[in-house]
Amino acid sequence: MFDYSARPELLKDRVILVTGAGRGIGAAAAKTYAAHGATVLLLGKTEANLTQVYDEIEAAGHPQPVVIPFNLETALPHQYDELAAMIETEFGHLDGLLHNASIIGPRTPIEQLSGENFMRVMQVNVNAMFMLTSTLLPLLKLSQDASVVFTSSSVGRKGRAYWGAYGVSKFATEGLMQTLADEVDTVAPVRSNSINPGATRTSMRAQAYPGENPLNNPTPEEIMPVYLYLMGPDSTGINGQAFDAQ
Repeated sequence: MFDYSARPELLKDRVILVTGAGRGIGAAAAKTYAAHGATVLLLGKTEANLTQVYDEIEAAGHPQPVVIPFNLETALPHQYDELAAMIETEFGHLDGLLHNASIIGPRTPIEQLSGENFMRVMQVNVNAMFMLTSTLLPLLKLSQDASVVFTSSSVGRKGRAYWGAYGVSKFATEGLMQTLADEVDTVAPVRSNSINPGATRTSMRAQAYPGENPLNNPTPEEIMPVYLYLMGPDSTGINGQAFDAQ
């Protein structure tokens, strides 16, 4: 496991947006960031899930989060602009962006992968991620110390059979992370890095590996050290790097 111990007030007064914040790793990250002092913007498509995370953060006495129902598969350009305008009006800037939301799509040979399924995965995992990054970048540049964290995968670092659209989308994720990192390096107070969570006890992992015993994998909460490290000031100056949570 990534070796890092965060101080309690690590993210005090920071505003951090988490995509896919309703469950799994996104929910764990949102609650962990809030527990370390951040105001967390909970973005996801299922409002009931987001509200549950909101209630847990509130009940724990952490800074009041914000629920943002947002469907990355169907969102239009003007909706991204409206999101950025809302964040600017409410907070004036953004200190962190965790790209966590993604879908697996069919795990099948490329020959049998339909164009429709390929494009759906790319829409959520790549296009929406790009739109959020480019639209929110001006707000991140207004922070004194901003961090963009991309969620990668081992199949986005070395290609593997039958991972089709998902694997390709994670290669694109690494590419966007590296491109952004090179652009902001030394010119803006923004850093860009990626995390490969590894095998984690989530519903997405169960979907990909139905025969696996989930208890053999760590919970999302157990892989949070690297998520805290990259979102807090201790990683200032770390840019363009690919991290493993485990």
